[in-house]
Amino acid sequence: MKKLLSAILAVLMVVSLAACTKPVDPEPKPAEEGKVFNLWTWNDEFWGFLVKYYADEKVDDFTVKKGDVTIKRTTYVSDNMAYQDALDAALLAQETAAADDKVDMFLAEADYIIKYVDSSATMDVKSIGVTDFSNTYKYTVQAATDSKGVVKGVSFQCCPSALIYRRSIAKEVLGTDDPTAVQEALSSWDKFDAVAETAKGKGYYMIATPMDTYRVFSNNVSSAWVENGKLTFDANIEAWMAQAEKYVKEGYAANASGVWDAEKTNEMFASGKSMCFFGPAWYFNFCMGNAQDPEKGCFGDWAICMGPQAHFWGGTWMLAAAGTDNPTMVADIMNTFINNADVCEKLVRNEAQFSNNQIVNNKLAADTTYGNAFLGNQNDVTVFAELAKNIKFEHITPYDQGCNEGLQKYFQEYLKGEVDKDTAIANFKDYIKTAYPSITVE
Repeated sequence: MKKLLSAILAVLMVVSLAACTKPVDPEPKPAEEGKVFNLWTWNDEFWGFLVKYYADEKVDDFTVKKGDVTIKRTTYVSDNMAYQDALDAALLAQETAAADDKVDMFLAEADYIIKYVDSSATMDVKSIGVTDFSNTYKYTVQAATDSKGVVKGVSFQCCPSALIYRRSIAKEVLGTDDPTAVQEALSSWDKFDAVAETAKGKGYYMIATPMDTYRVFSNNVSSAWVENGKLTFDANIEAWMAQAEKYVKEGYAANASGVWDAEKTNEMFASGKSMCFFGPAWYFNFCMGNAQDPEKGCFGDWAICMGPQAHFWGGTWMLAAAGTDNPTMVADIMNTFINNADVCEKLVRNEAQFSNNQIVNNKLAADTTYGNAFLGNQNDVTVFAELAKNIKFEHITPYDQGCNEGLQKYFQEYLKGEVDKDTAIANFKDYIKTAYPSITVE
């Protein structure tokens, strides 16, 4: 009887314990991600690389497929801040937007990246799986890092900028087209000015337009456009203005056109008389189409060197939009374009880019068989790898696109003789007052 009672009590205890024990929840399922991925851009440069090196299928010029996800591109031109204005509106509506309409990833450039990085519109990319920046260039990570040390995006390219010169004209003006010798002849602005006078005497122009040298000066300033809420003119900006006046007056520049104008790019044809241009690796394909024209161009008649000052120009950063319903794909795209060595090498070999992967770039820089046909088979990666060591991302403000583009636009009117100098500067200041009411302009 005692044995039976003990057995019954044991069973009751087991049942009681089982009843009090909370059932174990099954492993939580990962959140289902969207089937539409929205990418915002201001041109089709990165989109073209996405189509070639990431997508599975191209549907049309604005749509591709990757697995069962449709990637859509929304593009607005960068001029007059049209892209920023449209993007800002989309990001403000992000919280209430339908899942298929949410911005998943958007592109930004150096002139205004800080505006988005230091905002709640972007998210920590480390939280979604982008954690290895060991092969990237330090400044590209710095540019995408907010004031609290949170990384919000990555760049697929590094953009040291070089002096790009016509070999045939250099031979006429300097007696050589060798990059080392040309660099020695143009290693300071004083030397640059002296060669400009020589070029003029031989029937050539040193530059197509003063706008071509603007980024060299603006990228070497010692103060920001806006200091303590007030518009300021750095000494280097004033130095560019002085050079621009001189080069137009002395006939060292072919014209006073805008940096993207046909009047300037026509100087890249074989018939052009301008010796020097300035730009990063992306400039070759994106801006020098006339030089590559099979009938009117001068493919192979180019080379690069550092020029009077080291500088960088532009760059495209991929930023993760807060509220994306496709975080896995955002991370996958970012990791592909900074850490996939095969893709990064194709960007260099096939697209004349300078990748944001130091291992890939250093490999090609040391490859004696590698050369860029557009540059007469010069190994441009060797030059850019050295120039990249000098890049500093500093004195940057959220207002730089408007300030940089605005000054060139209004000062150009003076250089063309349309207004006097004081009026040009006053017009620029009025533009800044309207574009950025929070800035004090005196």
